[in-house]
Amino acid sequence: MMSSPDGKTTDNLRMIPNPDDEARDQGIEARERDIALTDEERAVVIEKQAASTRIIHEVVRRHGDEEMERPALSLLFSGLAGGIGICASILAQAQLEMLLPDAAWRPLVASFGYTVGFLIVILGHLQLFTESTLSAVIPVATHPTGANVLRLLRFWFLVLGANLVGTLLIATTFDQEWIITGHQHQAMLDLSGHLLDRTFFQTLRMGIPAGFLIAAVPWMLPSSKGQEFWVIVTLTYLISLGGFAHVVAGSGEAWLLALGGKTTWAHALLGIMVPTFIGNVIGGTGLFAVLAHAQVRHEL
Repeated sequence: MMSSPDGKTTDNLRMIPNPDDEARDQGIEARERDIALTDEERAVVIEKQAASTRIIHEVVRRHGDEEMERPALSLLFSGLAGGIGICASILAQAQLEMLLPDAAWRPLVASFGYTVGFLIVILGHLQLFTESTLSAVIPVATHPTGANVLRLLRFWFLVLGANLVGTLLIATTFDQEWIITGHQHQAMLDLSGHLLDRTFFQTLRMGIPAGFLIAAVPWMLPSSKGQEFWVIVTLTYLISLGGFAHVVAGSGEAWLLALGGKTTWAHALLGIMVPTFIGNVIGGTGLFAVLAHAQVRHEL
């Protein structure tokens, strides 16, 4: 048996109460001491209690992990549907712009149209690339292995590719005026024209806030019981109102401009979509996902 410098054995030292430990235990007991509640009342307290950050992190991680495990064909069809659905944002916003009077408050109302496609895609559980800048990244941040990185790249490639094909298909129907009128087509071209006024780096910078805001959606939804509609509307409305750049919704506008001869195909892809993609990844993964994971990394 080892002895301490004062001659006492280590076992005896362990039996001496530590004032700091006693204070800590008393503090825990005091915090856990509750007012008198019935079992039913306690159940209500538990139900109303906000989910901890660790729980939200785990919900997002499991969801992202499950999504990355889906078969390629399932992701492609879901991503294609997501690209088609998001085009409702362009149509709805252009329709409102066309019908509202030319007044200073028109953007405040017309921007609500931008939320329509996101409601369809997110509440419909369709694949949207910008959501995955958080949900598919959290599993990789939690277990940063080479295999996980490859799963992430596969997922991004399939979903983003399918999203862009979906927006191209609908942009073609818009351009040919198969499902819209000539007035609606012109309104969508007018709405999309602002994309031509930005340089590569301006577009990239405007993509960062959009990536951050869309990444916030899957993080907030687990603790937004019954309020999912308003979470999506609020965040996507802000994207439109701020003129921020979203790669999937923006691709529909870029395709329209190229099909209508307002810009070249090269500029639509390299001058609009590529910088928007980079900005969305910086905002969604580089900022939101990294910060969301960092705040719980030492608690996992």
